[in-house]
Amino acid sequence: MAAAKKLAGMLAELGRISDEPGRLTRTFLSPAMRRANRQVGKWMREAGLAVRVDGVGNLIGRLASRNPKAKTLLIGSHLDTVRNAGKFDGALGVLLPIVALAELRQRKVKLPFHVEVLGFSEEEGVRFASAYLGSKGYAGQLSASELKHRDARGISIAQALAQFNGGSFSPPRAARKQSNLLGYFEVHIEQGPVLEKEKLAVGVVSAIAGQTRGKVRFRGKAGHAGTTPMTLRRDALAGSAEFVLAVETLAQSSPGLVATVGVLEVPGAAPNVVPGETTLTLDVRHARDGAREAAVESCLLAAQEIARRRKLRFDWQRTQQNGAVACAPVLAALLAQSVRAVQGRSLSLVSGAGHDAVVMSALTPVAMLFVRCREGLSHHPDEHASPADVAVALRVAENFIERLARNASAKTII
Repeated sequence: MAAAKKLAGMLAELGRISDEPGRLTRTFLSPAMRRANRQVGKWMREAGLAVRVDGVGNLIGRLASRNPKAKTLLIGSHLDTVRNAGKFDGALGVLLPIVALAELRQRKVKLPFHVEVLGFSEEEGVRFASAYLGSKGYAGQLSASELKHRDARGISIAQALAQFNGGSFSPPRAARKQSNLLGYFEVHIEQGPVLEKEKLAVGVVSAIAGQTRGKVRFRGKAGHAGTTPMTLRRDALAGSAEFVLAVETLAQSSPGLVATVGVLEVPGAAPNVVPGETTLTLDVRHARDGAREAAVESCLLAAQEIARRRKLRFDWQRTQQNGAVACAPVLAALLAQSVRAVQGRSLSLVSGAGHDAVVMSALTPVAMLFVRCREGLSHHPDEHASPADVAVALRVAENFIERLARNASAKTII
């Protein structure tokens, strides 16, 4: 299939746009993100879309319907990456709809709604430890408190956005009114092993697990490693190590729960110094909000007990919280019909990973299509979706857009 081959080439080319030589890294508002927006914007224009970049750095390509009063279908994902990333996470969900719309245009398919392809500027939370900045900006959900979060160099989100916008920035309102939207559709690699186990190329997401992220800080007292007796130490790193294991133990004993300490920083660390301060990240996820909230509380109680026993000070800053999100039943049912039309069988899955659809669900109904990835591996250079599976996803997306068009014309979903 020529279109699938073209998509594979686009993924490879975008995967070479990076802030770091020898590996793929694109973070919020970085030089590589600007280059990515320029390249993907070029592909959008070639597909017949009108292109703009909003105040949060989101790349937006719009295909207008002949009816100016028609509703808008949103399709997209994110263009930022984790550090040392693979080339499919996020990027597939931005590039695939560009190719799908180009194919529909070539076949002279007329859509009774507008379409916006969204390349969100930030989803991973790498730079500011707070995810979904791109989709939150598009949906009008950037809060004043969130804009105060700072990166490793002490630059706040507000300052970074002000610089990006030539000196000033105010949190934007939602780009589109809810009443003018048809829904949001996201294509994403599964980042898990279920589709591979079931020998299926694609599956339909039924729900996305809720997620809490935050920063934990332990403060003790730095001291000389050779002269400070073990009994008198207030070692922040030792307390942090105990906390990491407590989080792991809690998650292992709670079905459906995942909890991760992904970053541990030791300011002023030296081989011959007892660490006096540490900062850790905490990421807790569960498909049921009550279970997730209880787990976060248990983690914080464990941290407080560790701090009390080791004579440390402890504080906690929540940087992100998203409840579990159910995909829209009507859109999911239509998407399942498209999957069956192309693949013969449709499988329903719950996503343990967070996606921009979490934020967009507050603005409009959402649907998600998962694509099989080898060994469920993601956030890694070896992340891979086969050309055959990507071709299936492309055909499903085209079928889904046409199916929406037929239903929209019949006014069964608007």
